[in-house]
Amino acid sequence: MITHSSGLRDRLVKLAIITDKLIDVTMEVGHEKLEVTLHELRNQLEAPFTFVIVGEVKAGKSSFINALLDTDKEICKVAPMPMTDTIQQIIYGDAEYIETINPYLKKIHQPIEILKEIAIVDTPGTNTIVEHHQEITERFIPYSDLIVFVFEAKNPYRQSSWEFFDYINAEWHRKIIFVLQQKDLLPENDLKINYEGVVEHAKKKGISDPKVFAVSAKLEQADFHDISGFKEVRHYISENITGGKAPELKFQNNVATLLTISNKLDDSMKNRIVQYEVDVKFRDEIRELIDNQHIKTSKQIQVLAENLLDSYDNITRQKLSDLEDGLSFMSVVKRSFSSIFGKESSLKEWLNTQAKDFELRLNTSLRDKLQNGIIDVAENIQIMGKLVDNKLRYSETILKNNDEIFADIAERRINVLKDLQQSFSQFMNNAENFYDDSMVSESSKMTPNLAAGGGVAIVGVILAAVAQGAVFDITGGVLTAVGVLFAGVTLGLNRSKVIHKFEEEIVKGRTKMSQEVSEKLSDYTQRIRHKIESNFYEFDQMLDKEGVTIKRVNNVQNEIKKELNNIV
Repeated sequence: MITHSSGLRDRLVKLAIITDKLIDVTMEVGHEKLEVTLHELRNQLEAPFTFVIVGEVKAGKSSFINALLDTDKEICKVAPMPMTDTIQQIIYGDAEYIETINPYLKKIHQPIEILKEIAIVDTPGTNTIVEHHQEITERFIPYSDLIVFVFEAKNPYRQSSWEFFDYINAEWHRKIIFVLQQKDLLPENDLKINYEGVVEHAKKKGISDPKVFAVSAKLEQADFHDISGFKEVRHYISENITGGKAPELKFQNNVATLLTISNKLDDSMKNRIVQYEVDVKFRDEIRELIDNQHIKTSKQIQVLAENLLDSYDNITRQKLSDLEDGLSFMSVVKRSFSSIFGKESSLKEWLNTQAKDFELRLNTSLRDKLQNGIIDVAENIQIMGKLVDNKLRYSETILKNNDEIFADIAERRINVLKDLQQSFSQFMNNAENFYDDSMVSESSKMTPNLAAGGGVAIVGVILAAVAQGAVFDITGGVLTAVGVLFAGVTLGLNRSKVIHKFEEEIVKGRTKMSQEVSEKLSDYTQRIRHKIESNFYEFDQMLDKEGVTIKRVNNVQNEIKKELNNIV
């Protein structure tokens, strides 16, 4: 463990707190790999300055490390066949021992003085199996302090090495030096050409002042120190890294890494935020579509109610005219005398006939219109459903499930939307969701009839008024001429009261029908609307959660960046 000044130690404590906050952010957004990277970084904040040695198989990486450490031991195994099949982290230890961390990682503890200031990570070749690359990337590159690219001096242009260079340089902005190993195998002129070629290649890839060293581990270990090239490498290390500089450099690298991770999160969050805003707009458009269609349906119900009331008014107006004529004094007297001699129906029979005719005309006319109106309303609601269904089919996807940071969130969103589309499609294919049979079958209950107009029997009212005037001798069956005359006079005197009562009941029936048609159809459309909206429950839950997450992540990210900029 390196010792630190009190000032640096205080900043390391602050950096650890910032790292914990960034870990919380990665947990919030659900990115497990980045969370693991940050945990590793958190554990390595006070570790030595770390060299990560990368290069193709048999480029001479292990030989380079052995020569650089300048011991008589072969710390990294060297053989004609590839020997480094795991990542080897070489760190300082009072005694020599090897610690196996997992099948791909082992720690080699060595009592070598330079390892008190630096640690060295020897990696498999960049052209080995993919999982080794993942191990390097996830476990070491993010908190490495210097990347040493080792090339074969005779061919430093292999594609896999430069592809890995592109990844490191673009994603993590690590400090990099280039080493041409095994220079003893190459004529001087060829070495110079390749040396200049690497410099030029690195500049083209954005390294303004490439540091390139040509070395021979074989010459160094044979004590040809002046020509091996390692003197220049060690000079670079002593001038730029060791001698007390490593802790502060390590600290600055960690700050840069945290900023890189924070910026990576921000870059991906941009797409996530845009996707959220698009989804919110998409959901608002669906709500607006449903609202507009609901308004149209409400107007349709209003028109239906008005048409029903017009028909009701026409029928009741005609029946009122019939009653006024039929209950006139002369009509009643004439009907009474005629009924005595069996020429016409009695007044009672005539009233019953009027009542049945009134009921039949009301129920037939209004029920047909109401049932057709209900079907029209249902079809209008189904149009609303079709518009929503069409909208769902063309929802815009910005956050892809191959997004580096938020692939899981993108995949979850895609699945939620897919489930929504499927459930809504099933909903649309079920006619029962739009055509309420009970509404049609019970529509007659909304058409007032004479036996229940406003709750009072109209025909009963009329007959009761007549009976109260002693019009009929129900038991006698045949009325005397005097009785008929008396009944006619009595009915004539009460005619206006009877007609007025009839008009009152007609108004009650009209009000009742208007209320029931509007209330029941409005309730019906609200139920259908609720069914449509219920399909969006999971999608709405996702949006609510996403909105809270984005707001919280943005707040914490702003706080982290401010603290990182203040700590350097």
